[in-house]
Amino acid sequence: MSTRHLVDPEVAPILELMQRAELNHGNLAEARAARVPIPDDPALPGQAAVAPGRDGAPDVPLLVFNPQSGNRRRAAILHIHGGGMVMGNTDIARLLLPSLLLPNDAVGVSVDYRLAPEAPFPGPQEDCYAGLAWLVAHADALGVDPARIIVMGESAGGGLAAALAQMVRDRGEFSLAAQVLIYPMIDHRTGSPEAPVDNPATGEFIWTRAFNQFGWACLRGDYGLDDARLGWFSPSRAGSLAALPPTFLATGALDLFLEENLDYARRLIAAGVPTELHVYPGAIHAFQFAQGARVSQQADRDLKAAVGRFLG
Repeated sequence: MSTRHLVDPEVAPILELMQRAELNHGNLAEARAARVPIPDDPALPGQAAVAPGRDGAPDVPLLVFNPQSGNRRRAAILHIHGGGMVMGNTDIARLLLPSLLLPNDAVGVSVDYRLAPEAPFPGPQEDCYAGLAWLVAHADALGVDPARIIVMGESAGGGLAAALAQMVRDRGEFSLAAQVLIYPMIDHRTGSPEAPVDNPATGEFIWTRAFNQFGWACLRGDYGLDDARLGWFSPSRAGSLAALPPTFLATGALDLFLEENLDYARRLIAAGVPTELHVYPGAIHAFQFAQGARVSQQADRDLKAAVGRFLG
């Protein structure tokens, strides 16, 4: 089944720019190297910092955005980048965070977590937890209220953000004010015969079933899916979503992650978690990079409104 006719015409131009034939161990290094450097926003440049790794793990590079302010009780965003668990870096935060932080007088920290397969589960998750621990430890120096930290991520970063929210709940050391999940990658079964739902209208473009299974296999390593950390690995597999923070979840109607995202939102609501869900018609994975598309602009408005409420 071809879904090309369902793609919003204003989003379609990114198909030529972002589509990749395959992703595997043989071309992963090439895929990682193909990134386009993103310069700092002159209004809010990022500054490098380092969080101590957990339990002997390597230190975790961070990118910190700290607007000048006299407010000593500001909110903060802990940002986690996407890339299918195997690619990506904090450069994307230079594009995304300034427009969210500056209007809200907030601080941002983006986590440059280790990538799979070199660092399988729970390496990336523990790096994100280390980033949160660093932000809390430096809250006074940054003028941040530790009770006003939200976690945000896109795609794999959204999956890691959802995992981090569960880790925070389960460990009880910190708290999160909200989680902002942009088409999050949260169910390792999607794209496999074990997928709870296989929607033929999703996943044809940008991030496919084959890509998804490659990313999850790299992250899984030798993890047996057989202990209490299952939800930290694959958030959709958590036994309970109770006591998670208020949630904003946005996805595309043609995104491979649509079904797992809908189910996660439904379960959050059933668990008593305040949840805002948006599904954008004609939207494929990463559709927001078509910045001129009206559907992308609507998604941007919805995101900014939700983040403003969480940070306010």
